[in-house]
Amino acid sequence: MQDGFKEGITSTRRLTVDRPRTIDVMGEDLRVYATPELVRDIEQTCKGLILDYADVNEDSVGTNVNIDHVAPTLLGMSVDITVTIKEIDRRRVVFEISADDDIEQMGKGTHTRFIIDTSKSAERLQAKMAKIKSG
Repeated sequence: MQDGFKEGITSTRRLTVDRPRTIDVMGEDLRVYATPELVRDIEQTCKGLILDYADVNEDSVGTNVNIDHVAPTLLGMSVDITVTIKEIDRRRVVFEISADDDIEQMGKGTHTRFIIDTSKSAERLQAKMAKIKSG
């Protein structure tokens, strides 16, 4: 990782809740941000922050998600997802998460990612694929 990657750094991603991010649990006229989509957007925001400081052949994978989706966000509303590095333990990075729509906080929690060497991970995946193919 590059210099500057440390506990306390933060990033905010603003997005608009579009139709693919919603579910119609309250009917078509009241579509709301679906929890799995919120989790995906949180993961992408955390991954993006790591990639801002990553060296060549570094990336990250999610290993834990602990999110409370505490309020509904309607189709078309804006959401700010703010992620802050809470802890770094070697290659394990824990993020504090806050997600706010135009009116209120609608999500909070933590997310853990593990920094990987992409070439080593590719080798492991290829070895696993070979085992699958050999039966």
